Amino acid sequence: MEELEEALSDKGLTVSSVPEKGRCLFTIRDFFPGEVIISEDPYVSVPNKSAKCEWCFTSNNLKRCSACQVVYYCGNTCQKSDWKLHRVECLALSKVDKERVKSITPSIRLMVKLYLRRKLQDEKVKVIPITVMDNYNLVESLVSHMTDIDEKQLVLYAQMANLVSLILQWPEINVKEIAENFSKFSCNAHTICDAELKPLGTGLYPVVSIINHSCLPNSVLIFEGRMAVVRAVQHIPKGTEVSISYIEMAGTTATRQKALKEQYLFSCTCIHCIKLGQNDDIHESAVLEGYRCKDKKCSGFLLRDSGNKGFTCQLCGLVRDKEEIKNTVHEIQSLSEKASFSLSCGHNTDASVMYKMIEKLQSKLYHPLSINLMRTRENLLKLLMELQDWKEALKYCRLTIPVYQRVYPECHPLLGLQYYTCGKLEWWLGETEEAYRSLAKAAEVLRITHGTNTTFMKELFVKLEEARAELSYKISSKVE
Repeated sequence: MEELEEALSDKGLTVSSVPEKGRCLFTIRDFFPGEVIISEDPYVSVPNKSAKCEWCFTSNNLKRCSACQVVYYCGNTCQKSDWKLHRVECLALSKVDKERVKSITPSIRLMVKLYLRRKLQDEKVKVIPITVMDNYNLVESLVSHMTDIDEKQLVLYAQMANLVSLILQWPEINVKEIAENFSKFSCNAHTICDAELKPLGTGLYPVVSIINHSCLPNSVLIFEGRMAVVRAVQHIPKGTEVSISYIEMAGTTATRQKALKEQYLFSCTCIHCIKLGQNDDIHESAVLEGYRCKDKKCSGFLLRDSGNKGFTCQLCGLVRDKEEIKNTVHEIQSLSEKASFSLSCGHNTDASVMYKMIEKLQSKLYHPLSINLMRTRENLLKLLMELQDWKEALKYCRLTIPVYQRVYPECHPLLGLQYYTCGKLEWWLGETEEAYRSLAKAAEVLRITHGTNTTFMKELFVKLEEARAELSYKISSKVE
């Protein structure tokens, strides 16, 4: 810990223990929006699907490892980068029965790699060097929450631990310790995403895992390849705890608390969550996940009346019958199941028709700022882009923006990415002025959350410059 403290001090950080929260990462100098607070390569990582490069997670030009037939690489560079660890993993996987190989999930492989990496760092001739920021002691110090896990989950971890033991075939291995490490994975592993926040794999980042959650975080975690990069999204004064969000932030306080309790086994006490059950929180929840007034001209939200017979508009007082709402909800659920089935069968056109029917019903039932309505429009946006119906896709993208602006902080990557999608659609449709505005908004947010040096950001800046140049040309042509 002393060596870690020294390394973190050079970065303007320190670790402190706080009652009821455990270890926390604090600043010992000011950090400013867009500044990198800390970056870390994974101790171990795996792609979330077998048909992805083990090192860079691409799905292009893949070749299977000829020995183990489990791992893929996109070329010699990635294979060489991963060889020190895969050399020993390959030997272990090659001995596993072909039928049993099918049951080796990404989580199982992550655990196998964890123990192999520890062994390679523990040997006298250290194949993989130990550093202050890269050693198994950091993994050991992670919280497992074993005492908070139900019996069913403990049995599952035990079964998974036995499979890991079977793959490694080490007489001295501690199965109970492996089960505890699976619990650590559940609470501490991070989903590795690309620049557009699409999941690629899973990685364990023991130092980044020290950073605690807040529903109003002052930092954001973004991945550059496999590297985890934490950037400040606001001014963080010296002596402040660094925080990120562990979960999807678009939700009511109760929804967020439920997600945190189920996945991470704690209740959040940030300033956004202490309002739970108060009037402001009840009203906000009714807007985000509740129902709208029956009068289309009224923008009010509904709360259940005292007699439990219906819902009353908090703006105009109009009552909406409970049975009417119940029937509409049932119809939406039925259509949603059919739409999901069509999607799973690859019938995108049929699915888009059904989602439009769902959206029409939800528009009558839910408040315009409802998250349920937003999710349906997100589904339509994705489907319509796949169907290359750019005009319809832009319509739904624009409808999501006001909700994004309400549920996400002004400097949130998802808001920036939605502006970016909107700008690209406007650009393709020849709406240059609108495209420039949207891309400028995207760049304003994403230069803080993503930095400025990645390929993704450079492409965004090129699009923004092209839109600016074309807009200037159009304006000058009109003047002439």
